[in-house]
Amino acid sequence: MNEKNFILELLKQVADALVSFCGRPCEVAVHDLTRLDRSLVYIAGEVTKRKPGSPITDLVVKALRRDGDRVEDLLNYRTATKDGRVLKSSTFFFRNRRGHVVAALCLNLDTTDFMNTIRFVESFVRINPDKDPNPRETFASTLNETIGSLAEAAVAEIGKQPSSMTTEERFRFVQALEEKGAFLIKGAVDHVAGLTGVSKYTIYSYLQKIRTSRSRATS
Repeated sequence: MNEKNFILELLKQVADALVSFCGRPCEVAVHDLTRLDRSLVYIAGEVTKRKPGSPITDLVVKALRRDGDRVEDLLNYRTATKDGRVLKSSTFFFRNRRGHVVAALCLNLDTTDFMNTIRFVESFVRINPDKDPNPRETFASTLNETIGSLAEAAVAEIGKQPSSMTTEERFRFVQALEEKGAFLIKGAVDHVAGLTGVSKYTIYSYLQKIRTSRSRATS
């Protein structure tokens, strides 16, 4: 068994132990970060309803794109499932002996019932409700959902749908996706080409210009 698989097998045992200890509100996912398009290799619990073979979340993609092998654990952040369940989540990254990030353990605790109880109690002691917004993370079941979430954020920056963008806007759209780490995911180029109505070779051309410019700026 190679080093990466040893780490993954160990994390699967940890996942089962945590869910057994914490019970039904808990879910623990094990991700193989060498294959982001189908990174989920094991999941204990059913909070997000995902299955093995699902892609990595957009939040983790952004962290990896930003920090690479120096990425730090993401601790105690709030997010929500597709059906509105409020979660407390943490993502822990694991490295091989060469220092490369190869796996992640993602812990999701469904706090919805706890939060409802807190709100019920607060209704008697507070005048104004807490308006703290929820950080966004997409628990995707398909590759299109993960890339789609990143694309939505990029569309918001450009202010126009991909199909109606000018050449300059389309370039900025691809640049925004590159900055968010979308193209770390296998299949992203084809997906973005379909969104923008151009060939994948055009997307590759944009990426080459973007990366060349970034390389020159940092050299």
